[in-house]
Amino acid sequence: MSRWLTKYWYYLRSVWTLLTGLESRFLIIRIFTGLAGPGVKTIRVRRGDVSFKVRGKMDVWSIKETFLDRFYERYGFVIQPGWTVLDVGGGIGEFGLFAAHAEPGTQVFAFEPFPESFALMRENARLNDVANVHLFEMALGAESGTSMLDLSSGEPLRFQSQAPADSATTRQIKVAASSLRDALTLIGVVDVDLIKIDCEGAEYDILFSADRTVLDRIHRIVMEFHDGVTVYAHTDLVRFLEEAGYVVDTFPNPVHSSLGYLRATRERQES
Repeated sequence: MSRWLTKYWYYLRSVWTLLTGLESRFLIIRIFTGLAGPGVKTIRVRRGDVSFKVRGKMDVWSIKETFLDRFYERYGFVIQPGWTVLDVGGGIGEFGLFAAHAEPGTQVFAFEPFPESFALMRENARLNDVANVHLFEMALGAESGTSMLDLSSGEPLRFQSQAPADSATTRQIKVAASSLRDALTLIGVVDVDLIKIDCEGAEYDILFSADRTVLDRIHRIVMEFHDGVTVYAHTDLVRFLEEAGYVVDTFPNPVHSSLGYLRATRERQES
């Protein structure tokens, strides 16, 4: 099947997935057609008994990919009882809540730097009455301190934490930042069963700056990678992680050639 056909078949299936997997079909239609108006809306996932406050279609789409398409299971791992999970690029809390509901005893530590998204993530955790999701308003990057968050895309789920600080035309805000090593110290865990990363290109800084002693504490990685954002590409990540002792698999995005999924583990997974 050509990439063009793959793309539109994916979108066609996604319409059905959204309308059957989420409640309030007319609200979903209004959100995607721009008729819902501004402000936060509440939607509910039919299976899973989970509700979300959302700003617009990108929030809804991310919930679809996590809860309905189950991308992080399909291209990653099925979360097991008692796992410690890091959610880097927590957004409005969609993966954090997915992981928290997956198995009893799972502890989730979610990191999100954009204040508006963090507030929604916190509200969604309260809305679903979860006690095993721990929230941190910060970015992860090469080092601890502060980072500039680029707001110029206008879409919160696509904000990048590697904005050029000297750009007079780029909308930026300063946010707290942490290296991966310091983040593990902050949350007080020795080993991480799974780290999920979706942070619009910051994955390179996060992982490349982590030395082997830090990576040895992380047993599994699943991420959406972003090519064309930095000087690096996902092939650099594959090489780096394999040299660190991981078995790595990658999967293409069904629509965008610059995006894809990567999973890394110490053991070979069944495809």
